[in-house]
Amino acid sequence: MNPLERRLADIVVPVLNDLGYELVRLAVLGRETPTVQIMADHSDGRLISVEDCEKISNAVSAVLDVEDPIPGKWSLEVSSAGIDRPLTRPKDWERFTGHLAKVEMEAPLEGRRRFAGPITGLRGQEALLRLEDGTEVALPLGAMRKARLVLTDALLKEGAPSKAGAEANGENAANQEDIH
Repeated sequence: MNPLERRLADIVVPVLNDLGYELVRLAVLGRETPTVQIMADHSDGRLISVEDCEKISNAVSAVLDVEDPIPGKWSLEVSSAGIDRPLTRPKDWERFTGHLAKVEMEAPLEGRRRFAGPITGLRGQEALLRLEDGTEVALPLGAMRKARLVLTDALLKEGAPSKAGAEANGENAANQEDIH
């Protein structure tokens, strides 16, 4: 995260926690009229609904309006992390053990930046993946550029039944946008 995103996360995380949610990812996109994107989950890991997004958006908007960390106009976009979600927290690597993931590293590791394979767990601050050739690789969480689950039938079966169809069809079933 850049300094603005860190500051926003410091403001947003307590609000989300008080409401029973967790921050999955926060990003600020654009310059002239930036968009603050927030991905969240219920604290128990369930996918959030449109109503949850609305609740989060209203609470976060109120706090950001008071704190005023972004000068001028900006918009807030709140969404579910979805089934084929980004993997941003250590607990994600434990929770989704056995599922297929794709990872891009900031700098080459063992001569490559991109890795894909089933998640085999977490060891300290390293995500473990089994590569196509059967070897296991340990990827430092702090050195990842991005990581996300790959949509598979097994992942769909495990996902929330009410969301699985919408997410699989590319619909953002849980999205709330607010312009400031």
